[in-house]
Amino acid sequence: MKQNLSILLVLATAFTAAAQNKKAVKPVQAYTVANKKVTVYTTAEKSEYRISKTETLNFVENKQPFETEPCIFVDPTVKYQTLVGIGGALTDASAETFAKLSKKNQQELLTAYYSPDKGIGYTLARTNIASCDFSSGSYTYVQDNDAALKTFSVAHDEQFKIPLIKQATAAAGGKLPLFVSPWSPPAWMKDNNSLIQGGHLLPAFRQNWANHYVKFIKTYEAMGIPIWGLSVQNEPMAKQKWESCVFTAEEERDFIKNFLGPTLQKSGLSSKKLIAWDHNRDQIFQRASTILNDKDAAKYVWGIGFHWYETWTGSGMQFGNVKQTHEAYPDKALIFTEGCKEKYDVNKLDDWTLGERYGYSMINDFNAGTAAWTDWNILLDEKGGPNHVGNFCFAPVHADTKNDKLIYTNAYYYMGHFSKFIRPGAKRIGAASSRDKLQSTAFLNTDGKLVVVVMNQSDDKLKYSLWIKGEAATTTSLPHSITTLVVE
Repeated sequence: MKQNLSILLVLATAFTAAAQNKKAVKPVQAYTVANKKVTVYTTAEKSEYRISKTETLNFVENKQPFETEPCIFVDPTVKYQTLVGIGGALTDASAETFAKLSKKNQQELLTAYYSPDKGIGYTLARTNIASCDFSSGSYTYVQDNDAALKTFSVAHDEQFKIPLIKQATAAAGGKLPLFVSPWSPPAWMKDNNSLIQGGHLLPAFRQNWANHYVKFIKTYEAMGIPIWGLSVQNEPMAKQKWESCVFTAEEERDFIKNFLGPTLQKSGLSSKKLIAWDHNRDQIFQRASTILNDKDAAKYVWGIGFHWYETWTGSGMQFGNVKQTHEAYPDKALIFTEGCKEKYDVNKLDDWTLGERYGYSMINDFNAGTAAWTDWNILLDEKGGPNHVGNFCFAPVHADTKNDKLIYTNAYYYMGHFSKFIRPGAKRIGAASSRDKLQSTAFLNTDGKLVVVVMNQSDDKLKYSLWIKGEAATTTSLPHSITTLVVE
């Protein structure tokens, strides 16, 4: 009898809990497109369209499309990650090239990148801690063997980089979240006694190197440059002919757990967003699982950063690894920290595949759960530099410094189809294309504007409908185009 009573009590408790949970579930907010219009912005090859307003669409009832009717199906009630921001890196190379421009062109560039109305409204930035390949030469902030960091100085950055960061922040309206990344500790802190060719941080200098991040952040902030976040190490599994330092997954985990994390916390910098990995998609899951399965390391980590250069191996872009990482660790953010087209060729500045690579990556990275997306150099010169080891690359905008001209590649416009319209705080929402030639992603901004980006890499002109809750607005995707559809 007592056993039966116990069972009844357990069942009653379970039913009560279930009832309470049912009451606690918030109803899904309805979304209607009634009286809403769709404004279409287009960038297309073999046309004059560059984020151009090309048409305005109306919705008409279409309860259930047939499979013969290509559609982008959007459900605003299905919500995923929140967008942190979209932007580019303010490197030494960008800053040195910027300084060679006339004041007129400097202002044009700042407006082009950071004005949400007249430009593409970047809302995120990255910069290098000490030198990287996109610097005119190697440099550090401390003198040799100064373990106490008494000689620490960012005087080098005051000539070009700091002025650019301040001007970009002003152009963005006074707020531009900035994260910072080291390419190498000082040579004397490493086992190969060199800034280049990889090498490892010597165990004896782990605390001194952790102190170095704090010195950098506090020095920049004292100069009026707030630091939003930092990554542990740029490309920790690459032995490069430029500044580099190898951290295995276990070494990075232990450095975060025992040195960098506690040092940030003790220094009052625990609110800074700490980013692990900061390398390619190929090993992102292995790195994330090694670090985040250790709760003592994971508690300091805000997110996992990644690049797109796994393609150098002959691989395609491995978005599945990004998605798996997001699904395994949904409480940690994913941030694309760097990407550019390598092997600069001045004759390919108008190559349409430059922009398509950006569009392809951004759509698929966002759909895999990425919360922030950062391009590499915002500006490079006519040679694809400066770069002190000859690793010349493409940027969305190049400067012809000899003739004081700005050259906008289509990568600038492709990025703008996202950054101009999808703003920080936006929620990614359900979006599915019924045709593989039409790739798409969608976001709902905090002001209620719904934004859908559709890219067509094919040679075909494709008619399709934007379908939301039984209503459809029909348009045509031009060959090799990207469009942003804004519903309001």
